[in-house]
Amino acid sequence: MTGRVLWFVAGTAAGVYASVKARRAAYRMSMPGLVDQASALGTGVRAFNAEMREGMHAKEYQLRAEVLGAPQLDSAPLDQPRLSLEKDPT
Repeated sequence: MTGRVLWFVAGTAAGVYASVKARRAAYRMSMPGLVDQASALGTGVRAFNAEMREGMHAKEYQLRAEVLGAPQLDSAPLDQPRLSLEKDPT
């Protein structure tokens, strides 16, 4: 009796797992799923570009500081405002 219950539970779990996987695969291949994937890809590309831009600005500032002798970002005392690499939105 215990063996039958065990196999019944295992079969039910496998069926639920396969059903969920099939539903997700069907959604990914539908038009709304493809739109969601393209949107997520665009968001990832924008985030990657922002990270690269931030890193480039930081490295450029570091190189300029080495060449021109400008103060480093981390050398400013805490009570003084730090230099910002972001552009003014106005």
